[in-house]
Amino acid sequence: MAKRRRLETPSTDDLSRIEEEFRRETSPLKSGLGAPIAQVAADSTDAMIAGAQARDQSDAKAMRTAREKGLVILEIPLDQIQLDAMIRDRTVLVAEEMAELQDSIALNGLRLPIEVFALPDPAPDGPRYGVLSGYRRMKAVQHLFDLTGQEKYATIRAILRDPDKMGGAFAAMIEENEIRASLSHFERGRIVVIAVKQGSFINVEEAVNALFPSASKAKRSKIRSFALVFEELGDMLTFPETLKEKEGLRLAQALRQGGEARLREVLASEKPATAAQESELLGLALDEFEAKPRDLSRGGRPAKRLPRAGWQDSHTLTLSSGITLQRDEDSQGYLIRLTGKGLTSDLIDSVMVELQNLLEKP
Repeated sequence: MAKRRRLETPSTDDLSRIEEEFRRETSPLKSGLGAPIAQVAADSTDAMIAGAQARDQSDAKAMRTAREKGLVILEIPLDQIQLDAMIRDRTVLVAEEMAELQDSIALNGLRLPIEVFALPDPAPDGPRYGVLSGYRRMKAVQHLFDLTGQEKYATIRAILRDPDKMGGAFAAMIEENEIRASLSHFERGRIVVIAVKQGSFINVEEAVNALFPSASKAKRSKIRSFALVFEELGDMLTFPETLKEKEGLRLAQALRQGGEARLREVLASEKPATAAQESELLGLALDEFEAKPRDLSRGGRPAKRLPRAGWQDSHTLTLSSGITLQRDEDSQGYLIRLTGKGLTSDLIDSVMVELQNLLEKP
């Protein structure tokens, strides 16, 4: 007969020891020795979330870098772009060329995005961007939207640029036009003077060197000459964009020699209807200023002479403003003919009032 084992009630110490062993045996296993399915799933989920967050951060950083480098094309509403945020270097938009550009965009879409810059202090409800390059394309798309009202013309593709990293807004704009369609001599000189007056540069010399860094020494000298022409005569010229290089350089030389007053007097004396007429007028003034003796052996018609201020004869008086008064008489009485570039309807009204005061009975 088997011997029966006597069972004893465990003591408090025994119970504590058993509980401690049970806790050790049922605690989570160390990593690498296996794990419950729930723990494996949790670890996998955490890894996936961490990976997605890392990719999002990397994508966001890449997008910011691409934006800063101008590699991202934005779709910007037209009303968010201010066309006149900066003075343009081009002074003339040829109607025929604009019509061709507009037709091309209507047929094939805008193939080349414009370049914009963020306005430093935009109004809360106003535009946020200014046009850096692509002014003609922007104008064409805007005209198409005004003409058709189609939503596809309500926005325009654009690249956001930082002008300061491109040598400044003026330099970036000029570089675009110099590459795609060469500026005229006068347009180069004009934008140089405007850049100086707006405080972008200290003087013309610095502006020319900064805006046209790749130009030769001779070309920069010519730009400075046309800058002088714009500064001294820009308000008097009717067709400045048609100035030829030789003509502009002659004007600059005359201005350097103190010919500004006489040149302004000549330009005020007559309002040319065409560029050819203005060129002829300037040629006569320059010939007179340079005072070159004419070679009589060459024959031909005698050169025209521009009248100086004062009485030309007993019937003709030329004023310093360029206006000429001619006295005449016919069967109906006396006539006074007024001619000159500075004449306006308001000025004639003032002359009539002065004549009234002079001729009224005391």
